[in-house]
Amino acid sequence: MYPAIASFIFTMGILGLFYLDRDKTFRMSKALWIPAVWLFLISSRPASLWLGMSPNFKGVDATAAYVEGSPIDRNVFMFLLFAALAVLVSRSGRVGPLLRKNVLILLYLSFCAVSIVWSDFPFVAFKRFIKAIGDLAMVLIILTESNPLAALKRLVSRLGFLLFPLSILYYKYYPAIGRRLTMSWTLEATGVTTQKNELGLDCMMYGVFFLWMIVSVYREREDSSRSRRVRANGRLLAYGTTIAMIIWLLNQCNSTTSITGLVSAGGVMWLASRPSRKPAAVHWLVLAVLGTAVTALFLDPGGGMVAALGKDPTLTGRTDVWRLVLGLHTNPVVGTGFESFWLGPRLDKMRTALPNFPINEAHNGYLEVYLNLGWAGICFIALLLLTGYKRVISGIRRNPEKASLFLGFFLCMLFYSFTEAAFRMMTVSWVFLLLVIVAGSQAALFRNSPPTGLARADEITTDEKPAYATQGAGWSVAK
Repeated sequence: MYPAIASFIFTMGILGLFYLDRDKTFRMSKALWIPAVWLFLISSRPASLWLGMSPNFKGVDATAAYVEGSPIDRNVFMFLLFAALAVLVSRSGRVGPLLRKNVLILLYLSFCAVSIVWSDFPFVAFKRFIKAIGDLAMVLIILTESNPLAALKRLVSRLGFLLFPLSILYYKYYPAIGRRLTMSWTLEATGVTTQKNELGLDCMMYGVFFLWMIVSVYREREDSSRSRRVRANGRLLAYGTTIAMIIWLLNQCNSTTSITGLVSAGGVMWLASRPSRKPAAVHWLVLAVLGTAVTALFLDPGGGMVAALGKDPTLTGRTDVWRLVLGLHTNPVVGTGFESFWLGPRLDKMRTALPNFPINEAHNGYLEVYLNLGWAGICFIALLLLTGYKRVISGIRRNPEKASLFLGFFLCMLFYSFTEAAFRMMTVSWVFLLLVIVAGSQAALFRNSPPTGLARADEITTDEKPAYATQGAGWSVAK
């Protein structure tokens, strides 16, 4: 098939997915376009690559080019950040309470800011810290919408309808864009991203969302009128088609971590969403899944469990990377500074030691934090994870169907952190972790059903003020 014809067919298919998932009861806020563009760019590739205007670093050292970055991308992200901050200022009445409930995130970001002082490249670290603030700003925009859960569903589903059809289109009909030649002279699937692990991360994180949507819509369909069942069938077709595309892409990119994470997190999410499931049982499910993963990756001497998943015992060279980066002897307490390890002489040494393995991360989330922020950073990440998990379990006690989505996001992020840098700014995994933590602090998000009419003051807890009134199927702030 000619690429032009394929492009037309895929465009019609994308429009068809949007049509099947239409929902006239929810009107999307214009402010949602800001996190939509931000998430689209970090889920795919930078704006400079989309525009075909990537900077020309010919004749410039690779490490120097990595430090310099792209002015086009910098300007795009700065524009989005300023726009997001303007929206949050206008919503200060809702943003303030959320921030007060998430002081731990602010403390962690404050420590990251202070760590710029001892970075070898303070200006680069400062620029990256500004982008890290953008990640939190996008999460706050989503969760300060009048109906945050509906906004999240609309945002993530629309992104999925774009990312995965385009990835298949590029892979099959535009191989110069959708595939990449590796150092071993093999072609790997990249789709709309720049390398296969990023494509695998997209498939895992968005995949668990579409699995949750299928289960949720199927349950709604059983208790709906005939006309609503027809619309539900259309939505099921859209979500099922997207899941089929995700499975196909996972098979092409062969990202073992993402495949295992999606299957495991999806299974736990489905079991946890059942009303009869008790939180204690969820604890055991999570421990069993994560315990198996840790045993396979780190406590399996012969690598038999890893080999059974189709991966070599060195985890595709990751164990060599871990040994080498630990041999560089960074400051064990505070690290090298925020996002500063993979800069300058350290990056040169790693690329010299691994000439056939172009690298700019430790391929382990916890090790990456240790290198940049030391044990102090590890403690912050541990507290953030504990807070997120505690809030998810609290949500499951209130509404297992809604909270199970955030449990799925949480587990996917944990799986990804075993073999990739999951806690780096401007990654899908980090943004979704922030989403889990901040969303878990919103009590109203996990209520079983909204109150009818205007809520009385004595019906609303201090955690749920300002007062809420119903709008469609969700919440809206009532003055």
